[in-house]
Amino acid sequence: MSNEQAKAVMEEITLMNDVGADITFRGRLYSESSYYDEESGVMTRQRLYVTEQNQQVYSIVTSDGVNKDRRVYLLQVDGDMCRINNGLFDVTVQLDLLMTAVRGLCGLDGSGRSEEFLQSLEETLRAVNQ
Repeated sequence: MSNEQAKAVMEEITLMNDVGADITFRGRLYSESSYYDEESGVMTRQRLYVTEQNQQVYSIVTSDGVNKDRRVYLLQVDGDMCRINNGLFDVTVQLDLLMTAVRGLCGLDGSGRSEEFLQSLEETLRAVNQ
């Protein structure tokens, strides 16, 4: 899909956010996934959107059938920096420090598979941002 075609399918989207303010943007769905954790009984839905300004919006909704939690993060990569806004706080971090944090939080040990995952994640961030 060309850049012009992608912009043509963009629409006004508002995502509900239980942590801070709801986030409204003009964009389109880029990717989504859902999974169910049988041990905890929690369903998780993740969606990644791209905006007209080439920002990414990450939405994660979890529910156990009784309680629902909605979180939204607006991300913008600019060179080696990544700005993250969750509707309440706005933080800018170096991309390599963010990737180090992801490694630690995900328990990635530097093995080949871990590095492939991180490289794929970074490539996706940069591709969506172009």
